[in-house]
Amino acid sequence: MTQPEPVTPYSLMGGEPAILSLVDRFYFYMDTLPEASEVRSLHQADLSSAKSKLFKFLSGWLGGPDLFAQEYGHPRLKQRHFPFKVTEQGSKEWMLCMNKALYEVSMPDELRKNIKQALQDLATHMINTD
Repeated sequence: MTQPEPVTPYSLMGGEPAILSLVDRFYFYMDTLPEASEVRSLHQADLSSAKSKLFKFLSGWLGGPDLFAQEYGHPRLKQRHFPFKVTEQGSKEWMLCMNKALYEVSMPDELRKNIKQALQDLATHMINTD
């Protein structure tokens, strides 16, 4: 007898297609919104590597396959972001793009609220400048 899939944010959002869509929309906003210019400047011109890494991270973080850890090891997000100047403004810009993207993925409102708060906490934690 097979075990039912656990209920996770990943499954509630719609799994891999929803996470891919979220990442796609997130980078669309980062790439096109003038008010996201600081955070965009921290990325390479070609966003495909960043998209892949964010997708793999979010997959595991939201309770789906732990793709990032399988490929790169423990996320150690703060450590991985040390080479970049992450300012409070950049963190706000990152969240602006993510918040817009989160509203384009169908999910229960309470889940969206919880994910937004958790990502806000992460974005704030990434700040490494005064």
